[in-house]
Amino acid sequence: MLDAVEQQREYLISLRRYFHRHPEVSLQEYHTAERIEQELDAMEIPHERVGETGVVATLSHITEEATAKKVVLRADMDALPIAEKNHTEYVSENPGVMHACGHDAHTAALLGAAKILKSREDTLNGTVTFLFQQAEEIGGGAKQFIQAGCLDNAFRILGIHMQPELPVGTISVRAGESNASVDYFKIMVLGKSAHVSTPHLGVDALYIASQIVVSIQSIIARGLDPLEDGVVGIGKMSAGNNYNIVANEAVLEGTTQAFNDKTRAFLNQRVREIAKATAEMYGASVEFVWKDYTSPLINDRDAAAEVAELGAELLGQEHVLTDAPKRMLGDDFAEYLRKVKGQFVFVGSSGGEKTSYPLHHEQFDLDEDAILIVAELYVGYAEKIIGNIS
Repeated sequence: MLDAVEQQREYLISLRRYFHRHPEVSLQEYHTAERIEQELDAMEIPHERVGETGVVATLSHITEEATAKKVVLRADMDALPIAEKNHTEYVSENPGVMHACGHDAHTAALLGAAKILKSREDTLNGTVTFLFQQAEEIGGGAKQFIQAGCLDNAFRILGIHMQPELPVGTISVRAGESNASVDYFKIMVLGKSAHVSTPHLGVDALYIASQIVVSIQSIIARGLDPLEDGVVGIGKMSAGNNYNIVANEAVLEGTTQAFNDKTRAFLNQRVREIAKATAEMYGASVEFVWKDYTSPLINDRDAAAEVAELGAELLGQEHVLTDAPKRMLGDDFAEYLRKVKGQFVFVGSSGGEKTSYPLHHEQFDLDEDAILIVAELYVGYAEKIIGNIS
């Protein structure tokens, strides 16, 4: 482990516990942003807001203009609307809100990395941009940073995420397709009310919605190339006002997920076509709401090789996985990768039974040694790209 990171152990862990005790959901990270700004002020690193709750900080030291580069390091910081069921000294103090995805650790690690890189400022030749991103859980943060120009002229970007399926001390680096796109859809089926004893006088939106649910399953089973991967899922259905009234409206909510833009477009198009055709067949109509949460996450191969090499230097080659399977989980870090070459790394966070609960579980926790490894990767990658140590 890097000596500089080990020396910051207490700082990193205390910060992470602070953020864990004070979680805030997407787009409400006001207190979190204020604490980040306080830490950056203490480090004398300039910063500014992106949107209402995002924070971008910049550390720049250029010794040779011709070879100077810009590297971007990103941490997400929003929590989830989950009631925590852990019994730790740092349990959430905000009822119904919890850091169940490790974003508290990501934020603490990036602040620790900023502190270390600031202390080594004169060894750099270039710019480090630190993104403390809001609203990852709803795909609402990355695009704000891109629109604000935070990635302009960047050479590389690094994002990191905890993975409780891996033991602490292990990282997963993957080139190419890594995480899926995530699109949300709502289908509103508009029918006509009648008494259930005279169904012919109505248009049963509940029945039609049920047919849509069944028919949509054919998209994956019979419409998608078997060599491609994709998901079409409907997780919520509501309809009707009473047991003896033909429902005049039904609402379906679901998601599509894919690993490339072509498959993503196909799935979304077929959901629309099947829902519309099914409704019209029974005399109803449909309305749609779509939300683009995130694109497919596709890692650059050069960046993957760089991070794998760094991981081997820090942890040993045997602790760097390069063949892990793709994950259907989405992350809007994907939007950055459409602009800049980079890598999204998974860091093992399990140190035993209590830290092996999956992401978004009410008992999620992590082995705090993982925070130090995240900080090591942030520092090491920045120095690998713009270090100027002779």
